Amino acid sequence: MSTALAVYHGPFGRAALYNINRPMATHAHREGHLTFLVQGTPSVVTASGIPCIIDAGTAGTVNPWQPHSFCPGDPEHGTLFLVLYIKPIWFLEVGRSAQGALRFGRDRVAVTPQIHRLVHLVSALLLENVHSDLFDGYLYELTRECYDQTWQWSPEASPFETEPMSPIQQWTGIRDYRVRNSMRLMNERIHEDIELDEIARDAGLSRPHFYKLFREQAGITPNVYLNTLRMENAIELLTKTQKPITSIGLDLGFASQASFTRFFTSNVGIPPTDYRRVASVLN
Repeated sequence: MSTALAVYHGPFGRAALYNINRPMATHAHREGHLTFLVQGTPSVVTASGIPCIIDAGTAGTVNPWQPHSFCPGDPEHGTLFLVLYIKPIWFLEVGRSAQGALRFGRDRVAVTPQIHRLVHLVSALLLENVHSDLFDGYLYELTRECYDQTWQWSPEASPFETEPMSPIQQWTGIRDYRVRNSMRLMNERIHEDIELDEIARDAGLSRPHFYKLFREQAGITPNVYLNTLRMENAIELLTKTQKPITSIGLDLGFASQASFTRFFTSNVGIPPTDYRRVASVLN
């Protein structure tokens, strides 16, 4: 069974040590995503349809809002990973440079001795439950090392010279008001049992046109967007309230705790009870 050894929420986003033996459904985060193997069998992260084997020599990168999934290499015992969810605004502000916009140039990085050292330091601090400026410093250095490496093999390119980021990363980039309206409706109705057909109708679109237009404008499907909202709300309620998990599931439109647990596990990697048990939040 997949388990969490440590989860830390801070201004940077989230950092976690997960032992994962279950596949994860296609999902997305509004944060930049980095996955490092700490111990165990190599596994596969597939981002935008391209598989990347995460092993001792290779880490995986996923851009904000980029759809991705996970396939474990050892379904019996699992593999221990350091998983980072880095807020783009934090990366930009700490780097104090417009060149620090968090968009990776490749879907993988080579684990150099420096990256290996930083992965070890961040993992050790997580396990020791030590949250300080030292932790944030190591975290930024690790993210920056990976970010820089993803662009160094493309000397002609930069984050601003390649194709633009998905519009969903910049809300004003969503040109069609009906897509913007559908996003607003999903946000407003997140505590209901949302039917996307109803969202499409209320946004003034037929179901096929809604799905086609949403994907063209946002770069992801309405289902992935809605599941991201649910996942974010679930994590917020698990870490910042004492609500029973059954109540959290019902609040988010799930019919039972079992269905909520299945959803959370397939999108986050571990059950909600386990997440709440180890999560630490910096207020």
